[in-house]
Amino acid sequence: MKLTVLGATGGIGRQLVTLALADGHLVTAAVRDPARLPLRHDRLTVVKADALDAASLEPVVAGADAVLSAIGQAGRRDPLEPASNSARAAAAAMTATGVRRLLVVSAAPLNRSGAGQPLLAAKAFGPLLWAVLRDVYTDLEAMEGVLRASDLDWTAVRPPRLTDRPGRGRYRHAVESGPAGSTVPRADVARAMLDLVTDPTSFRHAVGVSS
Repeated sequence: MKLTVLGATGGIGRQLVTLALADGHLVTAAVRDPARLPLRHDRLTVVKADALDAASLEPVVAGADAVLSAIGQAGRRDPLEPASNSARAAAAAMTATGVRRLLVVSAAPLNRSGAGQPLLAAKAFGPLLWAVLRDVYTDLEAMEGVLRASDLDWTAVRPPRLTDRPGRGRYRHAVESGPAGSTVPRADVARAMLDLVTDPTSFRHAVGVSS
């Protein structure tokens, strides 16, 4: 497939690029600073673009089979609200260019019902995390709202606490539920996103992913 990766210099974004290339896909990596992505491959094109600007994204997403975004806030508070604003820009650019498939990284605490999660995570850790990281999750919640209001074939992948452990290449996932586990390597989140690209059961749904 021809894939466009947004946020390709972040932890999950780099994994998306690396694994997609290993899978044999053609990858366009959209980044603010190409120098921060030193990867070189004959199936990789690195393009400077502003992921918060639809006009900047249009030539980057045009012709893609799918767009995968790993954009989110780097800290507890980001006035740019990158998750929701990048979703708006991507949705507009994809609509303008006729691209339909979009996958984004969200977070487990957005599963407010607690369906499929351990009781302690749902009733104790979830509310605590919302109290500490409210701005981050509010931005992600707005992002999911943008997707639900669009007519794109989107998927929001909701991992729990991310780690830099080596990926195992396997994970648990549940549509509109979970995740069942409390952690997951960034590499396995990327693996899940790539696996879900062609899975119609994930279209227009949030999917919990964990180890």
